[in-house]
Amino acid sequence: MPVQDQFERCTDPSLNAMHAGLADVIGRWLKREGDSSTSIDNLLFFRREALTEPCACMVEPSIVFVVQGSKQLLIGDQSFVYDTGSFLLNSLDIPASSQVLDASVDRPCLGLVLKLDLRLMAELITQSGLPTPCDRATSGSTAIGTMTPALLEPFCRLLALLNDPVAIRVVAPLIEREIHFHLLRSNLAARLWQIASVGSQSHRIARAINWLRANYAQPLSIDELAIHAQMSASTLHHHFRLLTAMSPLQYQKWLRLSEARRLMLNERFDAASAAFQVGYESPSQFSREYGRQFGVPPKRDIAALRRQTNSIEAQQ
Repeated sequence: MPVQDQFERCTDPSLNAMHAGLADVIGRWLKREGDSSTSIDNLLFFRREALTEPCACMVEPSIVFVVQGSKQLLIGDQSFVYDTGSFLLNSLDIPASSQVLDASVDRPCLGLVLKLDLRLMAELITQSGLPTPCDRATSGSTAIGTMTPALLEPFCRLLALLNDPVAIRVVAPLIEREIHFHLLRSNLAARLWQIASVGSQSHRIARAINWLRANYAQPLSIDELAIHAQMSASTLHHHFRLLTAMSPLQYQKWLRLSEARRLMLNERFDAASAAFQVGYESPSQFSREYGRQFGVPPKRDIAALRRQTNSIEAQQ
């Protein structure tokens, strides 16, 4: 769907007014292009001033939306486009690519990310008395939801706390709980019930992902991972690929290569040392797989990233 057509869908005056107010707040707190944490632990802002090519990223369980502009998330061969009339919901830690579709210096793409608390979601399901969703849950770990005034309004109150540290400690957790409640009443409620319900296949895959993230440097035994997830090996493979668009082995490889990239960029590891640190036994194999993942060999990639970082710092 063309970007302009998507903007025309957002005609609710109350939504438009709230988006304008949130854009003003985010613009004042984040004046330069990039991402920024906030004094509210689970809340992050982002600002983009130009269209971008897809950029690799790790997406956590979160709700993401733009208050100005539009973006898309690419997972495998799936594309999830979101603008001011929608929000992106992600229920698992997964590798993806993010792309800005509508942004300029005069009208930057502005938005926020709120990390989801799946334990809180499970608690609300148990205690709130909400009816079980009638709709069938969407497949995969990511989906696009419809933005409503009831969901957006608590975010306005949450951002209004940023100048009041005392209120953040007391009130922010209450507002975040309210946001989770409204998500359980959104058109993606069935997806959230599925991932938060203990014993569901999605919940078991989440356990497998948590194990992989904690043990990515260790040799991978599918049988051991299946036992940890309380699934058969074949069921684990099927649902893991369904939810993440990759196999457990591909997921582990992505974790290893991403951590090696961080070590080389931030900790000044050389390629061989980073390879051994993340579990590779062969530096040459590491270099081959790194090149396939990021498009260039490790040394050239890190040099380019450092030039980019230095350029951004010089502009600031």
